[in-house]
Amino acid sequence: MVLEPADDAVPPRFVIRHANPAFVDFAGRPTAALVGSPLLEAYPLAAREGGLLGAVEDVHATGTPFRDPRMRLAALVDGVPLSTDAYVSVSRHGSHVTVLWRLADNTPKIARLLHHAQRLGRIGGFEEDLDSRQVVWNDTLFELYGLPATARPIALDELTEHAHPDDRHAVDRFLRTLLHHRRPASTAFRLQRPDGVSRHVRVVAEPVHDPAERVSAVRGAYQDVSAQHWTEVALAATRDQLAQTEQQAAERHRLVRQLQHAIMPPSSGPLTLNNLDVAVRYRPAEKDHLVGGDWYDALPLPSGQVLVCVGDVAGHGIEAATGMVALRNALRGLAATGAGPAQLLAWLNSVTHHLTDNVTATAVCGLYDPEHRRLRWARAGHLPPVLLRGGSAECLPQVDGILLGVIGRADYQESEIELAPGDRIVMYTDGLIERRDQGLHTSLANLVALSEAAPRAGAAALDAHLDHLLRFSGADTDDDTCLVGFEVR
Repeated sequence: MVLEPADDAVPPRFVIRHANPAFVDFAGRPTAALVGSPLLEAYPLAAREGGLLGAVEDVHATGTPFRDPRMRLAALVDGVPLSTDAYVSVSRHGSHVTVLWRLADNTPKIARLLHHAQRLGRIGGFEEDLDSRQVVWNDTLFELYGLPATARPIALDELTEHAHPDDRHAVDRFLRTLLHHRRPASTAFRLQRPDGVSRHVRVVAEPVHDPAERVSAVRGAYQDVSAQHWTEVALAATRDQLAQTEQQAAERHRLVRQLQHAIMPPSSGPLTLNNLDVAVRYRPAEKDHLVGGDWYDALPLPSGQVLVCVGDVAGHGIEAATGMVALRNALRGLAATGAGPAQLLAWLNSVTHHLTDNVTATAVCGLYDPEHRRLRWARAGHLPPVLLRGGSAECLPQVDGILLGVIGRADYQESEIELAPGDRIVMYTDGLIERRDQGLHTSLANLVALSEAAPRAGAAALDAHLDHLLRFSGADTDDDTCLVGFEVR
């Protein structure tokens, strides 16, 4: 990209005059939208200390080339800051300055996905500078507040004035934790808009530290959860009505089971996804009141990879079932970003902690690459998958990962295994192996032995393998059970 000083001011104001065909904007915008724009209009965050603008000004003034193999570039995507590391080279040619950068291949794609995720999830992002009191909103946040895009964004210390009177104590606690104690915080409240419409929103925010480790800003997001709120109200009303008699309570359990069967049929497969045969099984608890939050999923992604996962929401009943639906759908949406399984579980943990009420869950998530026959996987407090290869079975090595929803931010380890034609892997929930009279190590050893005795040949071998595990499992806790089995062709 070629920059030209627009005037004789000191320091000069640079304008983008040209970008070659290979130029890629890391914020996902077309090149034509940038050429002719002032540099700070296209990339306002370049003015940050140690940013791109400082390098451009030094090179223009001294003529000395600048190179940084890992420079932090930042831009605003719908008002939300997006950062990436890139190789950057700056050089002067006459009165012009040439900027060259090399980005990670998926950086612009992530910017576009961020925009769509915010739009589909009705999420509005903001950042507030605590020194200048300047507040930046994205377009979605103006819509949520019922304000025109030209309106002044509302600062956090004014938030209480826009909350329903009954919710102002909750907002005050949120602000005290965030602004006084300088810790991440979240809360839900009723937003009262100027047009008289009330919206149920959830806000999540965290302090931002500068290079000197001083809190200089606050960054966060609002989500419109009105539809979820009224769904919960309807569910609560239904729950109260069904609880009047035992017959009504039994009907409620049957409805939950019907919901589970509609989302997760008890059996499916084998389904062929690229060079992978996939089969699933779901066995509900025998007692209606023990209907739980076990779930599974297997679907092809836009990247060409295949997502395979199982999970288990803690508890039983309609709360566990609705929590299961929320996490399963959230993981599907997050997987479209192309992120790896460890990152997907980190994001899913944040969703579980901040956007659900007292939900905890375990999960194991895998991404299979058909081209290289490679499986990457991570776990969140879940049991390890079992690999069957050449008649011998073993549990895949444990990787670290706390269960979902316990803390707001968690990191997960990731493991990778190359598979060969005929290799078979089974993911499962604890209802398959748990026994009251034996420990986990013994239960896993029994599962490995049972897998080695399962049918290994024939067109229906994968289905027969899962049926064999369900039929001969020694579990005695009457818990829900989910299994996902896949075999490489």
